[in-house]
Amino acid sequence: MFDAAFDAQYAFDGWLGVRYTPEATAFRLWAPTATSVTLCQYQGVDPQAAIVATWPLTRAARGVWTLGLPGDRRDLVYTYQLTFADRLQTETIDPYATAATVNGLRGVVLAPEAQVPERWTPRLPAFGPLTDAVITELHLRDVTSGAASGVGHKGQYLGLAERGTCTPAGQPTGLSYLAQSGTTHVQIMPMFDFATVDEAHPERAQYNWGYDPVNYNVPEGSYATNACDPAKRLVEAKTMIQALHDAGIRVIMDVVYNHVFDPATHAFNQTVPGYFFRTWPDGTPANGTGVGNDVASERAMVRKYIVDSVCYWARAYHIDGFRFDLMGILDVETMRAVREALDAIDDGIVMLGEGWDMATPLAAGQKATRDNAAALPGVAFFDDDFRDLVKGHVFTAAAPGFVSGEAGHEAALLDAMLTRGREPAQEVQYVEVHDNLTLLDKLAAVSPGADATTLARQARLANAMVALSPGVPLIQLGQAFMRSKGGDANSYRSPDAVNAIDWTQASVHRDAVAELQALWALRAHRPELRPATAAALAGVSRLRADDRVIAWRAGQLVVAFNAAPAPAQLAVPGAYRVLFSSDAAQQAEAGTASVALPAVGALVLALADAPTAES
Repeated sequence: MFDAAFDAQYAFDGWLGVRYTPEATAFRLWAPTATSVTLCQYQGVDPQAAIVATWPLTRAARGVWTLGLPGDRRDLVYTYQLTFADRLQTETIDPYATAATVNGLRGVVLAPEAQVPERWTPRLPAFGPLTDAVITELHLRDVTSGAASGVGHKGQYLGLAERGTCTPAGQPTGLSYLAQSGTTHVQIMPMFDFATVDEAHPERAQYNWGYDPVNYNVPEGSYATNACDPAKRLVEAKTMIQALHDAGIRVIMDVVYNHVFDPATHAFNQTVPGYFFRTWPDGTPANGTGVGNDVASERAMVRKYIVDSVCYWARAYHIDGFRFDLMGILDVETMRAVREALDAIDDGIVMLGEGWDMATPLAAGQKATRDNAAALPGVAFFDDDFRDLVKGHVFTAAAPGFVSGEAGHEAALLDAMLTRGREPAQEVQYVEVHDNLTLLDKLAAVSPGADATTLARQARLANAMVALSPGVPLIQLGQAFMRSKGGDANSYRSPDAVNAIDWTQASVHRDAVAELQALWALRAHRPELRPATAAALAGVSRLRADDRVIAWRAGQLVVAFNAAPAPAQLAVPGAYRVLFSSDAAQQAEAGTASVALPAVGALVLALADAPTAES
């Protein structure tokens, strides 16, 4: 039924949702298979509120239903009731709703002035090449929910907006830590309205990562001080974004357009049953996501929805980038359309995603996967090969990687570090994100008998490899100071005791924190470490990839890593100065012909005819 002919007949390119003025409010809903649509107004925001008025919508061209209500309709609470030819009747929130009642049940019309904080400045200037970025992934609750965070609004948008927070011992936390960490972008795990935390009962110790979409264009209410006030979540989310921007930190939003929490009850299926989800030729639902449904991004109005939604967040919330969950479920043409639409707003807006090849009914060449990166300029992809070669395969806990003793794959790892000749700005280099074991927990699983000093040394080497590799570096908050989740490899609904950032560890591992900050500063100072294009990598020469040593030369810099438990020698072409060494005593050394690489450590040298570090 939902083939190209259907899209040709019904695809619509105008605005959808609600447009408010004090004089009148207009409503538009795309529901081409409905036989009638009615807007229901509720008495207020209470979930038990009764319907106080109804208005029929008028069917217009291309399956769009319209209604205009005169007068000032601010704070109107509404749903749509739809009837279909098979007598199916549904009631649903507007799929384009931008404000909602508690738990996202009904849409709310808000006046513009109710949606912005007291301080709300224009978006930051365009960023520049993505390889200049240092991205830190975080979960809003994790950042501030720890007992030692020193934050008043624990687990909330406003918690990450608080300035000057610290532990009782004076260790900076939250925004204060991020502002001095070298971070240029925070990648915030889902902050749109998701299903798996009950907003009506914030007193309950509920936790979820949030990859369970309900209302894509509404901020999650459990992070607000009052989820029952539809405006609070909008204003407080923007307050957080403004605070991050004031600190010079941009915001990447984790978006989940590949599936919904429950397709049977989602507004997509309630307005156009069946259209928004893929099926196999036999009619069974596609399940490449592993959660029971795949969004059919290749259909015209699904593509439009995704583009409209992303642009809404970019414009209304000044979001600086988007991380696409399971991006390989989405199609190439949709991602191109998103890139083009964002470029029209700000060509520095980040797009990155999980380009895994999922079992969904799209041809291989249509999927937004890493294999199709050349067809998606301006879109970056997570490099799982780099991740697994550095620390060991994520799905085999005991499998070692380069930093934990694995030998024989040095050449493959060097290829991955140098992005295999691909565009460096399309390769996200990382060893830890929210999924799977943290870096420290993975290293402990590989070497259960190793002492804390050994594990920390291996973790610091892995962090250095992220910081010094061409490509786009990304870490998880807490990675710099040995974050552990006690071996929990899938903590998506584990309690704060598992997930909360333990800020006291930033003091315990202050040397590791300072080391990573020094590496970020070095990366920012030396453009050789952050080439933006494959052409800029053409001059890189490979010096060594064997015996647990990897080294290359980029211009007048030499970058080397030694994973062996003893120092190793590296021949260098002439005199040098040490710019960075994992062995602090080596910082002031200089020499010729050969250099000692620190055990389980990193080294960066400037050859003698290179500019001075101060130039």
